[in-house]
Amino acid sequence: MGKIGLWDRIHAKRKRIAAGSGEKMRKKGSKGAPTEEAIRKSQGKMEKGGVLKRIGVSGFNKPKRTPNHPTKSHVVVVRKNGGTKTIRFGQQGVSTAGKPKKGESSKQKARRASFKARHGKNIAKGPTSAAYWANKEKW
Repeated sequence: MGKIGLWDRIHAKRKRIAAGSGEKMRKKGSKGAPTEEAIRKSQGKMEKGGVLKRIGVSGFNKPKRTPNHPTKSHVVVVRKNGGTKTIRFGQQGVSTAGKPKKGESSKQKARRASFKARHGKNIAKGPTSAAYWANKEKW
């Protein structure tokens, strides 16, 4: 089994307390309690490389193709309210209209317009929505 981390120990202690062990959780800042820095580090919010390395992207707001994912074609990690959010988007194995090309067919233009009309509300939500990234990257 893997290394036991901070959150594993916290959850185990909460479970023991619920079972009636008589233990108490330490107060913030008291001796032996995890520091804010230790908690942020365990959540992967301390370093840029934590979540980015795990997902395999080069930086925040930089989408990457995921050809081996069973259902989604791309992944991106965005910053949100001091934390991070991983967004997977795009249907795997489906060719999209792509970027507008000179002399493209009216069918492709219609597909693009249909996507943008269907997902307009979600696209407007900004970088924390999958529709925004699908629109930007695939349509």
